[in-house]
Amino acid sequence: MAAEVILKLTICFLALMVGVQGGDPYLFFTWNVTYGTISPLGVPQQGILINGQFPGPEINATSNNNIVVNVFNNLDEPFLLTWSGVQHRKNSWQDGVLGTNCPIAPGTNFTYQFQVKDQIGSYIYYPSTALHRAAGGFGGLRVHSRLLIPVPYPDPADEYTVLTGDWYAKSHKILRGFGRPLGRPDGILLNGKAGKVGVKQEPLFTMEPGKTYKYRVCNVGLKASLNFRIQGHKLKLVEMEGSHTVQNLYESLDVHIGQCFSILVAADQDPKDYYMVASTRFLKEVQTTTAIIRYKNGKGEASTELPPAPIGWAWSLNQFRTFRWNLTASAARPNPHTDRMAFRWNLTALNSVSRANGKLRYGFNGVSHTDPNTPLKLAEYFNLADKVFKYNVIKDEPEKTTTLTIQPNVLNMTFRNFVEIIFENHEKSLQSFHIDGYSFFAVAVEPGTWSPEKRENYNLLDAVSRHTVQVFPKSWAAILLTFDNAGMWNIRSEIWERTYLGEQLYVSVLSPEKSLRDEYNIPENTPLCGIVSGLPKPSPYTI
Repeated sequence: MAAEVILKLTICFLALMVGVQGGDPYLFFTWNVTYGTISPLGVPQQGILINGQFPGPEINATSNNNIVVNVFNNLDEPFLLTWSGVQHRKNSWQDGVLGTNCPIAPGTNFTYQFQVKDQIGSYIYYPSTALHRAAGGFGGLRVHSRLLIPVPYPDPADEYTVLTGDWYAKSHKILRGFGRPLGRPDGILLNGKAGKVGVKQEPLFTMEPGKTYKYRVCNVGLKASLNFRIQGHKLKLVEMEGSHTVQNLYESLDVHIGQCFSILVAADQDPKDYYMVASTRFLKEVQTTTAIIRYKNGKGEASTELPPAPIGWAWSLNQFRTFRWNLTASAARPNPHTDRMAFRWNLTALNSVSRANGKLRYGFNGVSHTDPNTPLKLAEYFNLADKVFKYNVIKDEPEKTTTLTIQPNVLNMTFRNFVEIIFENHEKSLQSFHIDGYSFFAVAVEPGTWSPEKRENYNLLDAVSRHTVQVFPKSWAAILLTFDNAGMWNIRSEIWERTYLGEQLYVSVLSPEKSLRDEYNIPENTPLCGIVSGLPKPSPYTI
């Protein structure tokens, strides 16, 4: 069996290198990224479009498909896209963040080529450069199970993608010059539009009575957690962040920044219109948007009485505790270990005007990340890391500090180490974190301060394997994962103003073998920038 797997990986790699469409299918896309006028809140503003679309085109893939996206940057600034939740096994070259990739210069293009290896679920892509995400450039990415792999629910009558998120009316260039928190968003969007109760809307989706539909709901916003609900209908959660879940029914679901849920909705109500609702959570002033779901041949307008939203973050924490991995579903399933190497990380926000030229910075354990001109992965690959950054400047244990050091933040991790990471949130607002290249087990999220005896209550049986974790105010979260995917991987806040202002770091996972079994060579089309520009590429890895 192992020989078969190695053979398959080798064939896929050779196909990647020589461009042969062999083995798993290839999907090809050409995307033109431009500015364009959009009016999501009713007022014209500049947005970022992909092939003239806002939100951008959806990628509809199947597990193990090879995805090739040729991105032409027609903006006036460097640009990158990242594929949130896609693990890019052995291939951090395609991650699309500034620690791994030179940005796509204006007037040029770059072709991403990656495989959704052994993954299923609902994902999103979005710009990782500057605050471009505040102007658009985001979209959905579906990964279906292969036909040979059974799915733990009947095929739905249809599938709909719902991209919801907060929205700001000011341009991304103005927002990034604030030097302070962005503040309250100007509105909430559902698939690029904001709807109001009682104002005529064309239906966003249509359902036929008696049938069941799958909704892939993702929060593509910048800052706000959202509560999602559908008037008069139950939501059956079947998948979150790439894992099948125990199929509980919910009146509503809190969808945090960067999260995606797949839910089944039965069209079992009177045939008429119903409101789909998204509203902000944990903000002083609740903002709400709506869209219409229409029953086929239905008669009657949607009721103007919307289902109520939950109140307080304890409700959201309790909902997290109901999420369980579906252990009966057919899928590759890693298991949490009991022996682990511990790291404890603290969130730090610095508001002092005496630091960073008077502008706000965020960080982990006293270090606020800044991106050097040479991507970290390129510097490391060309054996020039010592000229660009230092490893392990972050401390394993948090310290109470009011200052931040601004520098590249890179942690050197031993290949295949199994680790425990504790995120502590000493602030009064919810935090959300993401790790590129991996899924992990969120084994505990609790109020208070973490201590070693808290491990006794970890869920080591059916914690969901996922790629984001939320840390509630004055609370902590524990995750477990194995760093078995060689590459340079970003750990970041999903609240994008915090990421932009330094609340991120990179984990360098190097295989001592320098073998194609563990990591792919640098692709031939990779742009070189910074101190590696114009240098000959190092000797390639071999089997």
